[in-house]
Amino acid sequence: MSTLHLQQLPLPDAEVYFIPHFIPAPESDVYFGRLVQEVNWQQESIKLFGRQLPMPRLTAWYGDKSYTYSGLENKPQPWLPVLQELREKVEQASGQKYNSVLLNLYRTGQDSMGWHADDELELGQQPSIASLSFGGERRFAFKHRTRKDLKPAPLILSHGSLLLMQGPTQHHWLHHVPKTARAVQPRINLTFRYVRG
Repeated sequence: MSTLHLQQLPLPDAEVYFIPHFIPAPESDVYFGRLVQEVNWQQESIKLFGRQLPMPRLTAWYGDKSYTYSGLENKPQPWLPVLQELREKVEQASGQKYNSVLLNLYRTGQDSMGWHADDELELGQQPSIASLSFGGERRFAFKHRTRKDLKPAPLILSHGSLLLMQGPTQHHWLHHVPKTARAVQPRINLTFRYVRG
C-alpha cells in the first residue's frame, strides 16, 4: 500500500480504504477536462423488466480484456494516454495491477447507479476495485447483503478522491450512487479492475 493517508472504513466483512484528496484539485480539474474531451462516451441500453432502457449515465470501457456486466458485453477500446497516467497513479497507491477500466459520466443528479456488487466471475474470488472520482461531489453508500442490523454506510465521493474496495468486500456488500434532486456538477468515475482469462 502507498504511504498516502489511507483511511480504512469501519465496515465488517470488508476491506475498504478511502483517500479524499488523492489527486490535488488543480490537477483533478485538468484530468476532468481531458476525460470529458478524450473519452469515447456512449449511452448503452440495458434490458429491464423486458424493456430496453437507456442507462442513466454515459459509459466507456478501455483496457486489455472484454467484460460483461448487466448483460452487456464490453469490447475494450485501447488505452488512452490519460488513462494510462491515472492507472499508474492508482496502481502505485493500491499496490495492485489493473488491466481494464470502466468509466461512468454522471451528467446531472438524475444520472445514477443502482445497488450492485462488482462480483463477476472474470474478476476473481476477491477482486480489487479502485474507484477514482473527478468533478461534482456525489453521495455513495454501502449496504450489507445479509446483515439487517447494519445500516447503509454513506460516503461523499469528492473531486480527486480514491476509493479502494478489496478482499471480501464484493461478496458481502452492495454499493450505489443514488439520484439526487439537488443541483450537482457533472461527475466522472473510473473503476479500475483486473479482468482474468
